[in-house]
Amino acid sequence: MCTSSCHVIKRGLAVAGFLVLTSCGGGVGTSGPCALMSCGGPPSNITVFAAASLQPAFDKIAVRVKSQYYLATTFNYAGTQTLTTQLIQGAQADVFASADTVHMTTVQNGGLVGGDTRVFAHNKLEIAVERGNPKRIRSLADLARSGLVVVLADPSVPAGKYAQEALANAHVTVHPASLEPQVTGVLSKVAFGEADAGIVYVSDIVTSGKVDGIAIPDTQNVIADYSIARLNSAWNRAGADEFFAYVLSSQGQAILSGAGFDTV
Repeated sequence: MCTSSCHVIKRGLAVAGFLVLTSCGGGVGTSGPCALMSCGGPPSNITVFAAASLQPAFDKIAVRVKSQYYLATTFNYAGTQTLTTQLIQGAQADVFASADTVHMTTVQNGGLVGGDTRVFAHNKLEIAVERGNPKRIRSLADLARSGLVVVLADPSVPAGKYAQEALANAHVTVHPASLEPQVTGVLSKVAFGEADAGIVYVSDIVTSGKVDGIAIPDTQNVIADYSIARLNSAWNRAGADEFFAYVLSSQGQAILSGAGFDTV
C-alpha cells in the first residue's frame, strides 16, 4: 500500500514530467524548438542540395533554423546541373534549392518533388574583376579585348547559361580561358589572380569581399529565378517544411537580401 509520502513522490514525478514536455515547446506534437525530438537530445537533421551561389546566405539561415527549430542542416553545395543529376540518379535529400526554374522542372517531371515549388529569390549578373580593377574593365564589351584572361561558368550551369545570354544581349563574343563547373570556380580564379575577369552573380560579389564588381546594364543583364522544394526522398519531412518556410519568411528573406539577392 502506498503511504502519503509515496503519493507526494508520484505527484512530484508527474509535475516534473509535465515541465519537461512544456519546456520542449508546449508538449508532444507542437512546433518550435525540440518539437521534432526529445528535448536535450541531438538536433533533428535535414540534407539540403543547394546551388553553390547560395552558400553564404544558406549557411546563415542554417544557424537561425538550428536555434529556432533545433534543426541541423547538412548541405551539398554544387552547380545546379550537378545536383539535378545526383538527384535523378537516386541521391537522398530533403530539400532542393536551384539557381533556376529549368532544373527544378526537370526534378519535378522526374517525380522527385514532394510538395510545392516556390521561387524564393532573384539574382542578377555582374562582372568580377581583381581588386582595384587593374585591367580597367568597364563593360561586357571589354571582355572581348585581346590578351584579357576571362573565365565563365560552363553553359550547363545556370550562371554559365545566363552569362552567354548576357553576352549575346551585348553583341559580344568572348573566348574564355576556362569553363567552370560552378560559378564559385569563376569567382575563385578572379580572386586568386588566375583570371582578369569573369561573369558571376551580384550575390557572389557582395559576399566574397575578394573581388570588385562591374555592373551590367539591365538591358544586357539576365534575371535568375531561384526555386526551392521539398523532395519525395525526404527522410525528415517536417524538418524540410520548416526549412522551406524559413527561407520564404521575412527573416529568411532578410538574410538573402543582405547577401545580395533580390527577394520575392
